[in-house]
Amino acid sequence: MRYCSNRNVVFSCKYHVVWCPKYRRKVLVEPIDRRLKQVILDLLVEKNADPIEMEVMPDHVHLLVGCDPQYDIHRLVRLIKGRTSAILRHEFPELRRRLPALWTNSYFVATVGGAPLAMVKQYIENQKRI
Repeated sequence: MRYCSNRNVVFSCKYHVVWCPKYRRKVLVEPIDRRLKQVILDLLVEKNADPIEMEVMPDHVHLLVGCDPQYDIHRLVRLIKGRTSAILRHEFPELRRRLPALWTNSYFVATVGGAPLAMVKQYIENQKRI
C-alpha cells in the first residue's frame, strides 16, 4: 500500500465514485467519452488527486481516485461534475439540445477499504466487457 502525505497528515484514501447523465441518457459515447476522460484527468492532476482507474459507460462514469482527506471528496466530485458539464456542453452543442443539465444532482461514493483495491480496479476495468 502506498501512502501520501501533506504538511499535517499521512494518508491512503481511495474512493469509488459513480455518477450518471441526467435521465440516465446514453450520451457518453465517442468522441464525448474520450474528451470527458481527458478533462477529468486534467482536473485530478490540478487538484493533486491520484487517478487510479476510470471507465466511461454510455450512461454512467466510474472513477477510482485517491485524494487528500482534507480536500473533501464531495468538493472534488462537485468540481468534476461542474467543470465537465460546462466544457462538454460548450464543445458538444448536441448535449445542450438533449439535456437541460448534463449530470444528475446525485452520485455514489464508497471508500475502498473493505475490498482489496485490485479487485475494485479490476471491476472498473471490466465494465465495458459486461
